[in-house]
Amino acid sequence: MDAILERSHALKQALVDFVLDAEGELAQALESYAAEHLRRSGGDSTQRNLITNSFITEGKVGDKSPLELFIASHPDLSESDRHLLTNWERSFIGLFAITEILPDGVELMNWLTAKHYIAKPNNSQTLQEISRLKVGEILLTSISPITDSYWLFSDTYTIMGKLGKPKLAVAIGNFKDNYKSYLYRDAPELLAEAWHSVEQYHHQFVDFFGSDEITLPGYQLNKKIAEFQEILLQKSLEAAGIDPTKSLAEVAAAAGLGEEEINAVAQEAGADSEEVAQIFKNKSKMVAPKVDLPGELKKAEQVTALSHPRWGQIFLPTYSKIKTILSAEDWQSVEGGEKLIRYYLEDNSINAFIWERLAQEYPTSLEKVLQTYLKRPELSLTSDLDALLQEFHKPLKPELPEIASVPIHLHNLFQEALGEVNKSKPKNKGQKNPAKGFK
Repeated sequence: MDAILERSHALKQALVDFVLDAEGELAQALESYAAEHLRRSGGDSTQRNLITNSFITEGKVGDKSPLELFIASHPDLSESDRHLLTNWERSFIGLFAITEILPDGVELMNWLTAKHYIAKPNNSQTLQEISRLKVGEILLTSISPITDSYWLFSDTYTIMGKLGKPKLAVAIGNFKDNYKSYLYRDAPELLAEAWHSVEQYHHQFVDFFGSDEITLPGYQLNKKIAEFQEILLQKSLEAAGIDPTKSLAEVAAAAGLGEEEINAVAQEAGADSEEVAQIFKNKSKMVAPKVDLPGELKKAEQVTALSHPRWGQIFLPTYSKIKTILSAEDWQSVEGGEKLIRYYLEDNSINAFIWERLAQEYPTSLEKVLQTYLKRPELSLTSDLDALLQEFHKPLKPELPEIASVPIHLHNLFQEALGEVNKSKPKNKGQKNPAKGFK
């Protein structure tokens, strides 16, 4: 074990002790950070350790991270120690596949970005443990940069074993839900492209529907969304230089491309890989992938679709009802009014964007409703809304929405996983998508 790796062990232990032994603002910040993240990811010891590691670089005490506070409180650190610690700002949690077992570590592939890393533990116990791991096993862990050629393998990790595609899809979907801030952390270009796709989707939504808000019966909205998705697919194909009115065989012949190349472009545009292969074989016309609302929304009397360039697309079967409540002279006389207000406050699906939109459209009535329901007569929407949303655990800034584009390798994985699930499920029985968020 080289000297810098050995030194990282002492520094990491001192850093963790500094955070866990802290009092005052730092201790309060850790408590709040841990409470929020444990609510998402559960509370076993591995998760708690990962959250502590995450807090060191992600948490804030005022405008500084705990890592910055540690460096500032240790003026005797050498220049090399400071450089190493500062580099740990780039640490991240990931879902990794083991691609090779090395004498002093492992080679990992981050499943979210397909990037590869050499990672080495800084203690003999962890080195002995990972020597028993197998190529192909999936790990949830964090890594931190040591040099330009290798990273520190954390001694906190979860072994998920070798996963088939459906289970891997579920694991990635769960990672997306529990570690949103680490999506594409090591590939900022992918993150930027994903956010750009959300903005583009919003503009296309408004162009198609004529507004950023539309309310229809569920079955009608499902049809309109399918039409919208088909137009998006055609535009994607045209942007890629593919004529959507021609068969794949005709396109391939005209462009001098092979079936695999056409298949890759069509998949990137959102088509199912098996569907594309069948189209090519039959020389039939290109078709858009089937897009459905969840079954309960298809049957809903009314569903409102809302679009935002950052918050993405949201479907709400209760939006008309909440507007009715806020438009009523006596909101408490509206049947189910209190129950719906509680739902909008407590349910994670009702995000800050929805509340800010309602506050803008119904500032007076929403304020009165909240004053009455919460028994806070002094509550002011203007000054108290953000604090109220945080009280009910609603992030004030958007996280990457479900409609964001995903790297082609993830798209392919989830299509293949869905195909395997559909082949194995009994006929005429519904099956949920195995990986929420990546479609």
